[in-house]
Amino acid sequence: MTKFLINAFIGKNADVSDAKVRSKYASLAGGVGILLNVLLFAGKLTLGILSASVAIIADAFNNISDAGSSLIALIGFRLASKPVDKEHPLGHGRMEYVSGFIVDMLIILVGFELFKSSLDKILSPTLPTVGNATLLLLSIAILVKVWLFFFYRKIGKTINAAAIKASATDSLTDCIATALVLISALVARFFQVAVDGYVGILVALFIAYTGIRAAKETIDLLLGSTPDPAFIKDIYEFTKNYPRIVGIHDVMVHDYGVGRQIVSFHAEVPSDSDINIAHEEVDKLEKDMREKFGCIVTVHLDPLVVNDPLVNELKALAETSAREVNEGLTIHDFRMTKGETNINLIFDLLLPADCPLTAVQAEKAVSAKIREANGHCSCVINAEYPFV
Repeated sequence: MTKFLINAFIGKNADVSDAKVRSKYASLAGGVGILLNVLLFAGKLTLGILSASVAIIADAFNNISDAGSSLIALIGFRLASKPVDKEHPLGHGRMEYVSGFIVDMLIILVGFELFKSSLDKILSPTLPTVGNATLLLLSIAILVKVWLFFFYRKIGKTINAAAIKASATDSLTDCIATALVLISALVARFFQVAVDGYVGILVALFIAYTGIRAAKETIDLLLGSTPDPAFIKDIYEFTKNYPRIVGIHDVMVHDYGVGRQIVSFHAEVPSDSDINIAHEEVDKLEKDMREKFGCIVTVHLDPLVVNDPLVNELKALAETSAREVNEGLTIHDFRMTKGETNINLIFDLLLPADCPLTAVQAEKAVSAKIREANGHCSCVINAEYPFV
């Protein structure tokens, strides 16, 4: 069914890097999600009112919140696909995250309101009237949500859309919520025990938890979360294809929405290289990375002395000293200036985010280690934390 819908509304082998194609995929996902969730809401609300079941009503509002989520996400996706303008030179990609945050807040509000209704049901319990139509609808709802999970997951992976991937997870968790409601209905019908309010509480807490978890993920994206480690590894591996680049450091990734990632880093080249040839290679690297990863790339060229035995010896000393202070410490941008009696070692010291030492403590400890090993060396160290 998913394949049929994609072929019918988008076409075969469409280029998902095209903004218009991505928008069609998002519209398909949003439209199908809105339609099915509205139908489930209408059916559950009707039967919930007729059977006086707060758990079914709570599950109905869970579905309408999903429909609202799809609608707002769809609007956000449309806004995110707008081209750059004078006020927004980096595009509107983060509108996808802003709309997602609005949805998350609505989900939390729905969970809170349903919690109050379920609590009232516990304090004033009544046995719901559960008929065959109710049991059938709840069973169908579970099957629909299972299908929506696979549907959203397929589209989310195809266009790499965080909001749609989140909808897939939400659909799967909705199956659990509806299953609890179905169990409470069966208990009420066959054992004449009113557990309706308690199940409503569980569903309400489940909805609120889903909203809080999603809100945290969205806030992380807006604040600037750590990029995918696999993506960073791919960058390091990709640069190895360029023989004049002997290493990279200070990698930074700014996420302004899908298709608007900005990547920058320093590329180390031998200091005795022809500057024009080295610059040409860096230009080629930027162009190739844009084509490979679909991001905006800026590379800073860093000259590095590689053929001086004394520089290599003292750089190795600095690297060893850093590791002895803390296994996670690394160095880059190493330079050396030599006087008559003293040698200045100038380098950046990279501290892992979980390093127990402060920047000042690490600088002093590494400097002392180097001085202890070679009394002629003085250090000028700039300690910093990674951006990836």
